[in-house]
Amino acid sequence: MVGLVVTLLVILTLTVCIIILLFRLTKKRPSERKNHDLDDFLCRFVKDGKGKKIGESIAIDGDILIVKSGKKYMGIPLSHIMKNGKYLRIKGLTNFNKAEELGKKWLKKHSKRKR
Repeated sequence: MVGLVVTLLVILTLTVCIIILLFRLTKKRPSERKNHDLDDFLCRFVKDGKGKKIGESIAIDGDILIVKSGKKYMGIPLSHIMKNGKYLRIKGLTNFNKAEELGKKWLKKHSKRKR
């Protein structure tokens, strides 16, 4: 009788462990975005909230979209970017001075020449 109870407890424990493992494997986390999802944000023109074209998206660095605007680079959080047809649009208020700072940091980090 005791052996049967121990066997049932072992089977129950293994079942719970398998369920937890399967849940963790199938759970999607925001940090585990697939590359092809992020590719939709690259090589697209970016417009500000008023519809004015400000540049073209060229890279993604973590959760920051890098936009080339003339000779300047800007970093805009992906949470402030929405797809709008063939364009990307910045939603909400954006501090363009901060965006330029982020762009300069990205350029310095990824530039082949030391600046």
